[in-house]
Amino acid sequence: MLSVVVNFFNNPREARNTLHSLTLAYQRGARDADYEVIAIDNGSTQPLSEDAVRAFGPQFSYRYVRDAAVSPAAALNQACREARGDELLVMIDGAHILSPGILQLAATAFRAFPSPFVATVPFHLGPKQQYDSMLEGYNQAVEDRLLESSGWKQDGYQLYGATQAFSDTSQGWFGILFESGCFGLRKVDFLALDGFDERFRSPGGGLVNLDIFRRALESPRLQYVMLLGEGTFHQFHGGITTNVPRERQALRDFHDEYERIRGTPYQQVLRRPCFLGEIPHEARHIAKYSAVTGFELWDRRSGGAAK
Repeated sequence: MLSVVVNFFNNPREARNTLHSLTLAYQRGARDADYEVIAIDNGSTQPLSEDAVRAFGPQFSYRYVRDAAVSPAAALNQACREARGDELLVMIDGAHILSPGILQLAATAFRAFPSPFVATVPFHLGPKQQYDSMLEGYNQAVEDRLLESSGWKQDGYQLYGATQAFSDTSQGWFGILFESGCFGLRKVDFLALDGFDERFRSPGGGLVNLDIFRRALESPRLQYVMLLGEGTFHQFHGGITTNVPRERQALRDFHDEYERIRGTPYQQVLRRPCFLGEIPHEARHIAKYSAVTGFELWDRRSGGAAK
């Protein structure tokens, strides 16, 4: 069984879309899949409705975390330990809508590799990265109209027409990722990594998602697998890093916390992935941009070794 563990905090609007993107009706090739979805509500003051979560299908369950820490690390670790599946897909930010091939390709990766670390590329919905587009009037109402006009619920790959931006400067599939909005690995490998480091206690976990991504890529026994043509699409919801102006972001505090815990500044891991999947027609323009800018990024970071 595949267990999908998703964390939510005060984002009921976004949760509805994210959970829809995990349904049998939306995920391609999922009809024969054996999977569960564990929706964590990490101390929300606007809790999700358990009945509404379960209405998405018999695969869906809901757990509300009382007296929750501002970091979701402990709640995610507990849910992953208690998950029924031997294989995990983990999302620290439930504001991300999934593309429709993730479950099927993740299952393929678990069959094809003994110990895969499966990564997807994160995008921002809207014309720019959201901390910039919000300064030009982008908000939830604008995004609702964008999503409605895209027809994404009928074909999730239409979301590539609703975005023009990767969520950071990693440059996507052919670049160098900082993190993944939805990553997968076997439960035994998650436990061997000690899961999310619960010493990260900043709101939202600070750099805890980047930390586990880095540690996974540093592990020689994990095979780094990138789901080509798939991604997660971040919705605007007032997040503490993605939806505030750059000058008000708490990134310096997050990096300071990382350095206190790890004893060294955060740095990306230069490791090339194995690619699994294909580029949908709707994503060709983004793939072309990723190839050009991503290879340039590799050349700069690796001294030309990417050629």
